[in-house]
Amino acid sequence: MQRIKVLIVEDSIVFRELLVQNLNRDPAIQVVATAKDPFEARDKILAHKPDVMTLDVELPRMNGIEFLRKLMPQYPLPVVVISSLSDKVFDAMSAGAVDFVAKPSVSSRMQLEDFIRNELLVKIKIASTAKIGNIKRTVLAQEQQCLAVKKNHLLVAIGASTGGTEAICSVVKDYGTDIPGIVCVQHMPPGFTQMYAKRLNDQCRIQVKEAETGDRVLPGHMLIAPGGDRHMHLVKINGGYQVEVKAGPKVNGHCPSVDVLFESVAKAARSDAVGIILTGMGGDGARGLLAMRKAGARTIGQDESTCVVYGMPKVAYDLGAVEYQEKLSDIAGRTYSILNKM
Repeated sequence: MQRIKVLIVEDSIVFRELLVQNLNRDPAIQVVATAKDPFEARDKILAHKPDVMTLDVELPRMNGIEFLRKLMPQYPLPVVVISSLSDKVFDAMSAGAVDFVAKPSVSSRMQLEDFIRNELLVKIKIASTAKIGNIKRTVLAQEQQCLAVKKNHLLVAIGASTGGTEAICSVVKDYGTDIPGIVCVQHMPPGFTQMYAKRLNDQCRIQVKEAETGDRVLPGHMLIAPGGDRHMHLVKINGGYQVEVKAGPKVNGHCPSVDVLFESVAKAARSDAVGIILTGMGGDGARGLLAMRKAGARTIGQDESTCVVYGMPKVAYDLGAVEYQEKLSDIAGRTYSILNKM
């Protein structure tokens, strides 16, 4: 099996050497070069043709985001961003990065090595399978969708992973304030989901917030499960819906898990829900989406041609959980079409 060629772009000598040493220990990885700034990185890309690049956001001479904006149109390359807790990471995702990891603040060498082996390595391997041409949003001229009649008893549930921050944004930007309440799980490190929710809230017509226990699911609003060690569950109370966010073990390697959310939606909302599964590695959400469909919900899966990683939607499709398979640009329209018939 051919090793994944990795270029590391990091200005800290100590952290850079730690990355090299630990990544090279994995038999599937080969660090072919390192660079301390984007100008050096550009030359190393041309010389070594890496399969994946890891990129710090804060770099000398040019920041990582500006570098991505210049690089991706001319030399598309799977990039995993290593970022401190900052909303700049979402600018990097918009500029074409596949995924990101939170740079650890710990000083212990053992903890840093654990982060590299158990988080960064996983992201690099996933990124090596990504379809870079599918990261950018396809914008199509289409009529504004709307609901013929507001139906407050309905809701929409969305799940995504790798490539999902941009995919979710692409879908919900096309929703109006008439859309039923939305609950969403996007696999993300703790701390970043609150910033992501604020970013969506600023960019979309609907209102978006990081979920807290007791939050009601309201039309024109979206609740995003917080990253960390808690799952988000939907519960039905007094004819309406609200969420519970509570601690639990990882499911399918994730917390929060899409499966946990979707299974709770199947139980609480049954046929009054629309489930949407978007780009992501693995199978999280597939069985939950199947449970939703068996309970009478309508379901949508993102198609292979527009996924960054056609993992989660494929598993769901193969299980028979996907009723409609759509290009990313068509998912909002399909949502409205389904809701108008419910």
